[in-house]
Amino acid sequence: MKAIVLGSDDRFALATAEAPTPGPGEVLIRVRYAGLQWGDVLAVNGHFPLPRPFVPGFEAAGDIVAVGEGVDAARIGRPVTALTASGAFAEFVTAPAVLAFPAEDLDPRLAAAFGWATPTAYDLVNTVTRVRPGDRVLIHAALGGVGSLTAQFAKAAGAARIVGVGGGGTEQAGYAAGLGYDRLISRTDFPDALADERFDVILDPVGGPARLANLDRLAPHGRLAVYGNMATFEPVQINANDLLMTGASVLAYNSNLLSRTHPERLAAGAAEALRLITDRQVRIDISAEYELAEVPTAIQRLAAGGTRGKTVIRIG
Repeated sequence: MKAIVLGSDDRFALATAEAPTPGPGEVLIRVRYAGLQWGDVLAVNGHFPLPRPFVPGFEAAGDIVAVGEGVDAARIGRPVTALTASGAFAEFVTAPAVLAFPAEDLDPRLAAAFGWATPTAYDLVNTVTRVRPGDRVLIHAALGGVGSLTAQFAKAAGAARIVGVGGGGTEQAGYAAGLGYDRLISRTDFPDALADERFDVILDPVGGPARLANLDRLAPHGRLAVYGNMATFEPVQINANDLLMTGASVLAYNSNLLSRTHPERLAAGAAEALRLITDRQVRIDISAEYELAEVPTAIQRLAAGGTRGKTVIRIG
């Protein structure tokens, strides 16, 4: 099969590799499209313990062509959108059967764009922070894969005001309004542009100084959800006594860990998110599409920032 391989020299190569075999509880998927996400940037930068050389890619859409032990053979031939441990930038990939979701009613491009971002966004709003009617919500990386979805899920949950951080300009503001944002401010204007405004829920994949600024913007009993470190991996010190005085909470969410410890929980949120996407109550914007050989360029552009919505890779 054809695949993009990241070698020990940190270089990508379009290579021919042996197709994988599904193990117990797994399915083998003939990939039509793959999704690109921030985890691909982290993998390239060595933040995931994946021995090199390896085939990157964590989101696949295609058809099941074989199943491993314990998986219903009736699933063969069915289209799915799947969350993988790696390997999606190839013509074939294996995935846990529990994380390969039926996608008969989705275009394969949209199925690939569903990826990790959609269940992550759904869980952040509905399971982690439990956004309630009337809540004021602040979302960082507002126009990215997760951010563009969390705004929509928060709106559906009854949020009274949704402010996004990331991007700027009239065009970006108009795009953000279409996602449910009441206001969009640029990263360089955060937090000064907020003045004294406080929020019941803040979603933070950024880290560093922004995380400390977020704590200062929490309303009494506010919830800060931490789910990434896009800016820096330097630790931030948080005083539990300060949280106690305001009733605030800091909540961490790690979808990759959840997929390994309680995959059924991740699958439950994904199923509900998939229903909302299929029913067109929530939309996924695909902003760019690349060929398999263009994966290095796609990852480089994602890492540089400024992208919005989802990027997909056409495999076959």
